[in-house]
Amino acid sequence: MDTTSFWSDTTPLQRFKKLDQDYHVDVVIIGAGITGVTAAYLLKKAGCKVALIERGRCGGFDTTNTTAHLTCVTDTRLSALAAKFGNPTAKATWEGGRAAIDQIVKNIHAEKISCDFTWVPGYYHAPLNGDAAKERRSLEAEAKLANDLGFAAEFLDSVPLVNQPGVKFLHQAKFNPLAYVAALLRTIPGNGSHVFEKTEAGKISDRPLSVTVGKHQIHCSYLFLATHTPLMGNTDPVSALLFQSKLFLYTSYAISTRIRPGSAPEASFWDTAEPYHYLRIDRHRDFDEAIFGGEDNKTGQIKNPAQPYRNLEKTLKKILPTFQADHQWSGQVVETPDGLPYMGETAPRQFVATGFGGNGMTFGTLGAMMAVDAFLKRKNPWAELFDVHRKPFHGGTGKYLRENKDYPYYLLRNWLGGARDQSVKSLKRNSGKVLHLQGRKVAAYRDPQGKLSLCSPVCTHLQCIVKWNDTEKTWDCPCHGSRFAATGEVLAGPAEKPLEKIDTKELAK
Repeated sequence: MDTTSFWSDTTPLQRFKKLDQDYHVDVVIIGAGITGVTAAYLLKKAGCKVALIERGRCGGFDTTNTTAHLTCVTDTRLSALAAKFGNPTAKATWEGGRAAIDQIVKNIHAEKISCDFTWVPGYYHAPLNGDAAKERRSLEAEAKLANDLGFAAEFLDSVPLVNQPGVKFLHQAKFNPLAYVAALLRTIPGNGSHVFEKTEAGKISDRPLSVTVGKHQIHCSYLFLATHTPLMGNTDPVSALLFQSKLFLYTSYAISTRIRPGSAPEASFWDTAEPYHYLRIDRHRDFDEAIFGGEDNKTGQIKNPAQPYRNLEKTLKKILPTFQADHQWSGQVVETPDGLPYMGETAPRQFVATGFGGNGMTFGTLGAMMAVDAFLKRKNPWAELFDVHRKPFHGGTGKYLRENKDYPYYLLRNWLGGARDQSVKSLKRNSGKVLHLQGRKVAAYRDPQGKLSLCSPVCTHLQCIVKWNDTEKTWDCPCHGSRFAATGEVLAGPAEKPLEKIDTKELAK
């Protein structure tokens, strides 16, 4: 089974050099996923000089692992948004998604990008295992509200392929996210703008504003933290940790395979389950591709990381009986207490965009648009709605408390309790485990060639003990969702520093 995403397996990306000298630019953007790349592209088009830096490969960790639905339909139902905030806010939230899709289309046309962009209907339907009669009435109400607010929607007694009641939303879309990002990346370098990968941001200074990378610095007038889970940057530590505590990181899983051409309608699908499932069907010259996802759970807290993939296969076979997955992968979604993203300045001249939920492609693009407007001092219609300093409504406070109760539980559970000393000799190749070696806990990993790597298992964010994920070959933090490579490097925040390395000669006995 291929454990890379369908996009990374089929779409080559240009390589960019590592930063090797000092630079002066207008804006530094940290994070080269769709959010950072879009912002860099738009800023350069506006005549600005930008430096886009990425600690890994450009394309981003989460952009690479998305299923790339382009939709204004949010994870939180339109009716729920209207009940919480009122109809104008619900409408504005969905209009943000629609504006983002329009921006993507504009970029595709401007740069003549070939990325399999396709307009498709989106179907929001009752789950395959659910009570269809119970969902029917709420879905009918959802369609009516959408139409009342100006979004083309139609209630259907039976949605194609799934044969469940649902709502058909017109003017949704899908694309190849890496092909799109790769094309935008090619336009950025030159005329004082730069792209650097394998370039990890170090200290961020305020006076003057600059980002340190190793022995070098990039001086700038503005900073955009486009890292999905924002870095601390110039925010004071207490405020930064409080903000990060309002971000809830979930792992979402996906599988894909080729299916017989024409055996399913080309469209996007989402069900009303909690957590929900999502499906897209793509047309290709000689085959169709089905990409199915869901089974979300809080990062680092699942006992068997392989089980979500088995659950996805079992569910999808109900509508595509001959389905046999050939790719499986996971990504992260970031949720917020009130269901709306955070986009704005967390410190003077420092913009963040995060909390996109399952709308990473659209809200990521909208966040880039808002960051550009903030730097250029242009008014933006969503600035107040998605303000990072907004006060949570009453229901959001309850979710905040529920989500963060996990922290003390996992912190104490993993730290308390002793064990007899163990040996690394029993550790198999391409596997990891938290071991007790000479009286201390150690995150031990042996690569496919047999080389041993030892790290501290203490997450560098807030000191929880990481867990080994044998399916993804990562160390995952169950407290706030940080993910580390098998050898300790940061894959996804809120942690900013890698796991502390331990000398193998010292403990490898």
